[in-house]
Amino acid sequence: MNLLPYPRLLKRRPGFYTFPAQAALHLDPSLPRETVMLPMAGRLKSVAEGAGFQLELITGPSVHPRLAIHARQTATSPNHHEGYTLDVGPEGVAIQYRQHAGLRAAIATLRQLLREYGRRLPCLVIHDYPDFPRRGIMLDISRGRVPSLRTLLGLMDHLADFKINEFQLYTEHTFAYRNYESVWRDWGALTSEEILLLDARCQELGIDLVPNQNSFGHLRYWLEHPRLAKLAEITEPYEGADGTFLRYPTTLAPNNPGTLPFLNGLFDELLPQFTSGRFNVGCDETWDLGRGQSKVLCERKGKGRVYLDFVKKIHSEVRARKCQMMFWGDIILKYPDLISELPRDAIALNWGYEANHPFLREAGTFAKSKIPFYVCPGTSTWMTLIGRHDNALSNLRQGAEAGRKHGAEGYLNTDWGDGGHPQPLAVSYIPYLAGAALSWCGASFDQKLLVPVLSRDVFHDSTQQSVRAAMALGFAHRKFDYFAPNVTPYGTVIAAPLPKTRELMCRDGLKYYARIAERNIQAALAEVEQRRTQLRQAKPATRLGTMLNVELDLAARMAAQSCKIMLWQQALAAGKSSRAKNLAASGIRELRELDSDFRSYWPLRSKGTTEKCSPWLHWRIDDYRKGLLHFPPDVARGTPRPHDPE
Repeated sequence: MNLLPYPRLLKRRPGFYTFPAQAALHLDPSLPRETVMLPMAGRLKSVAEGAGFQLELITGPSVHPRLAIHARQTATSPNHHEGYTLDVGPEGVAIQYRQHAGLRAAIATLRQLLREYGRRLPCLVIHDYPDFPRRGIMLDISRGRVPSLRTLLGLMDHLADFKINEFQLYTEHTFAYRNYESVWRDWGALTSEEILLLDARCQELGIDLVPNQNSFGHLRYWLEHPRLAKLAEITEPYEGADGTFLRYPTTLAPNNPGTLPFLNGLFDELLPQFTSGRFNVGCDETWDLGRGQSKVLCERKGKGRVYLDFVKKIHSEVRARKCQMMFWGDIILKYPDLISELPRDAIALNWGYEANHPFLREAGTFAKSKIPFYVCPGTSTWMTLIGRHDNALSNLRQGAEAGRKHGAEGYLNTDWGDGGHPQPLAVSYIPYLAGAALSWCGASFDQKLLVPVLSRDVFHDSTQQSVRAAMALGFAHRKFDYFAPNVTPYGTVIAAPLPKTRELMCRDGLKYYARIAERNIQAALAEVEQRRTQLRQAKPATRLGTMLNVELDLAARMAAQSCKIMLWQQALAAGKSSRAKNLAASGIRELRELDSDFRSYWPLRSKGTTEKCSPWLHWRIDDYRKGLLHFPPDVARGTPRPHDPE
């Protein structure tokens, strides 16, 4: 049965129930009308119309000649706040739930049943509840792509169907703070009104929209602001650990007297837009700490102690605003002896993105210290363009298993945007649904259901070709027979930074041509083109389905260009000038067409412009024009180095 998340217990029974053309839905009149009753009825009414019948909401006495769905609160349903029983019998559909969240979960399941079977449902009984009480998705909006409100609202409807109950927008500088327009102006920042509207819809869907503002590290674009440069731990870039990149100032100086007032101003402006009682303050990857303003302090007290003391100060400010603080757990894990000193209500977010990430060990550390924590795997879409679905599926599963074993209270599936965030949402839906299903009930997850469920409920493509192509694209990187953590050549060659800038993300992209055999590049290119042909065979029935198909094809075209760039580089390096010239001419033409199509598509799904997302399209055109091989083969071969996560 094509359901995801798949119920914990589902038992088929003989017979079917057919909804009448005019059916009634009974909901308890005590349900909150604006945030539960009317939104939930609306979700069922919309899917009923698609299934070919009309559904009328009634309250009061449940006796009705056209009663088809009866939902009631009862203590006999599964003993969990999201527990529910859904019983389809010859006389209709009966839903039992303990709390409002259980009703929402039951309705999500019923919506999938109606999409799958239409008016004629098979008789069955479902007993269901989740593994994790909090199941979330975090979407990065700070690296070059900020979705439009319309895009976000549509995404929330899908996440509600996936039984997701938490959503975060990872924010560094892309909220429209009133006094800092020069920081966010060119990034398409979300406004206060947009957050208010998104929060209101999330309340209707039972999704906790948790505010997210990084508050210690990852603040590069703030610290470039003349008024704020004095708050930076350091003033100049410095050599990265392996000497192949520069680290630009990103970390606040915790001992600067202006740092905490600056953060308080952000908190006071951001938090009123949200109804959530939680706040993710980030505090990850504080690379610069101890190198500048706090150097003496760190030498005297220890870097871990200085970090913890400042996190505690942030915690006090968050508590003063009646929120529970969430923070990334990577830094405190380096100082396990200090974990026990964390505030007992601070929630640690244990992240890691490779298939072999040591979630079991790290989650065990937080559990032993009795600190509430989430496990936070990821979609593995960033710096890939078309995904690393093999890695993502393993990483998502490992995170869920570790979280269940050690009692994590939440599971947050992270979707980052490193390298400009050129990958579209269409690429993320497969790992979104996989993570949702694994966090709901890992024991019942069946990977084979991803394609039919997404084809039916999101891509609206009866041929299933769009999602089949998307799945295959996420495995296509294997054709290179080359592995580097956190990236694929598809995503990093075309998006490689200008070498003179010595930027971190995608920095090895222009070196891969010397590390991957030509036959493997050709095979990887052929695989992408085959999947593009498959995309053209899809028949999406809605505007959204068509748009998702367009998104996938644009990403695939970019991935194909990475292969063609490497073939051109190989021709240059081998002195095959005629072949290199021909490849450059076609490459320039195709990149110009791609840039034009990407710009046309952009406002249909995102705010701002493509300038922060895809400037590298022009960099690669310039490389072609100049016949520029930035790294000769002996340098490019080098020793492959791991890429930093995020």
